[in-house]
Amino acid sequence: MFTGIIEDIGTVSNLTKELDNLHVSIKSQITSELKIDQSVAHNGVCLTVVAIDGDEYTVTAIKETLEKTNLRTLQINDKVNLERAMKLGDRLDGHIVQGHVDQTATCTDIKEANGSWVFTFSYDSSLNNITIEKGSITVNGTSLTVVNSKKDSFSVAIIPYTYEHTNFNSFKKGTVVNLEFDVLGKYVARLVELDQLN
Repeated sequence: MFTGIIEDIGTVSNLTKELDNLHVSIKSQITSELKIDQSVAHNGVCLTVVAIDGDEYTVTAIKETLEKTNLRTLQINDKVNLERAMKLGDRLDGHIVQGHVDQTATCTDIKEANGSWVFTFSYDSSLNNITIEKGSITVNGTSLTVVNSKKDSFSVAIIPYTYEHTNFNSFKKGTVVNLEFDVLGKYVARLVELDQLN
């Protein structure tokens, strides 16, 4: 379980393919605080630490993860949003995030807004994921509030702190991001879907 509050921006230092798996090595300021078997969210994807070497640690993404997330596009020196799992009893500063990416989206517009930025993303609405105005959304692991919610797109407003301390500062039109929709909204949508089938 995560909160969507990014702790550090890691740098991809090595990528190794093994059959259908991808071993991703990351250099990060939080590496010294990690341990083997620990869960860390990478652009919102919960992965297990399998090796640690100095300031570098390694996680493994399997085929299904690569197919459903933007981890398949990673290259050496890419920046990755990192968050360790929340501790029981900690303050929940973002929202409830599972680390299970629902689908990817594409950045379609970036506008500066007199001290902040508005990013717009489009996604495949046929997968039945939805956003609501002022609802929660996780973009590359970052907990954000939806503005301008539409059937297949939405926008988020990014303050300077978030822009500087996440990989939002590397986004451009066409950037593919990971989305995790609000878990409460997903349950409601599923209940409505089941009700309509009966």
